[in-house]
Amino acid sequence: MKMIKPQKLNRGDTVALISPSWGCAGSARVAWKYKLGCERLKEIGLKVISAPNALKGTTYLRNHPEARAEDMMWAFTNPAVNGILCNIGGNDSERILPYLDPTVFVQNPKIFCGYSDAMSLHLFLNHLGLMTYYGDNLLTTIAEQSGWHPYSKAAFVKAFFDSTVVGTILPSDEVSYSGNHHTSRTYAKEYVRHTGYQVIQGAGTARGKLIGGHGGLVEYRDDSMIKLTDADFRNKLLFFEDIEQVCDYDYLQWFFRQLGQKGWLPLLSGVIIGQMRIGENFSELSDAIKRVVSDEYGLFHMPVIYGLNIGHISPITILPYGAEARIRIVKGTADFAITETIVC
Repeated sequence: MKMIKPQKLNRGDTVALISPSWGCAGSARVAWKYKLGCERLKEIGLKVISAPNALKGTTYLRNHPEARAEDMMWAFTNPAVNGILCNIGGNDSERILPYLDPTVFVQNPKIFCGYSDAMSLHLFLNHLGLMTYYGDNLLTTIAEQSGWHPYSKAAFVKAFFDSTVVGTILPSDEVSYSGNHHTSRTYAKEYVRHTGYQVIQGAGTARGKLIGGHGGLVEYRDDSMIKLTDADFRNKLLFFEDIEQVCDYDYLQWFFRQLGQKGWLPLLSGVIIGQMRIGENFSELSDAIKRVVSDEYGLFHMPVIYGLNIGHISPITILPYGAEARIRIVKGTADFAITETIVC
């Protein structure tokens, strides 16, 4: 399937902020942080508007998934809106899927960005042929109290304001595994040195279109509106990240075994693991992955690397669903690149 790419952003364009999962952006205690995120977007030349229901609070949005769906369709059909960003993740976005009209999105392709629970929406839109972006949420990335990290900010500008080939994605110099606090104005994340990309296994070059997200990727029920099939994984590059609290040895073995039992693991071209709290001590978890990928499924040639800046860390880059990408491992050293344009 040839992906439908949205138009790039220009200075003066408008982005709409939506709350497709958790409604905390509408909490009075978080209003200052929401405003801070809006100001950061304005500093790079964007106008910002809130979707009609996005700030109605956690209780209202939890009880009205249809309102969250209305906001998403409102943003895509609004001619004044050029891009859509999620305020925050959560665990509830799948409940809005029955209320979404697929034709709205196919007829109005636009930049859609968010991570964590936004994965369900990315997969829904990806199945419609739209390229979307696993990246910044407003409250957890753009509105960090100590500043929109320069690495995250540069990745955002490159992804959405530049219609040339993305190219090599370098790891950041530093990384933070600190959680997000939305009520403390003085909270600052702690950063440590990023150890760079690490080779878990394999060698050579792997190419494919990007698909992935967090561990919930293998948990969609058969009756879900997200019906993943072999075609979603065949010759693809899988990116994977999750919150560090769950990513222990057993969890990683479970995730890769689920991929294997569903028949998807052998179909992949390669795997990119996001940076996690474990940092320099990822060797034990590398063994968990190799035990499944190589020992149980005999895929010892499959390139698997660790350390990409994605998801529940800071700073992060932006990964486009359906974009052509490349992993390359030469003499034990890895690099990663997106090899095509991702906006028009």
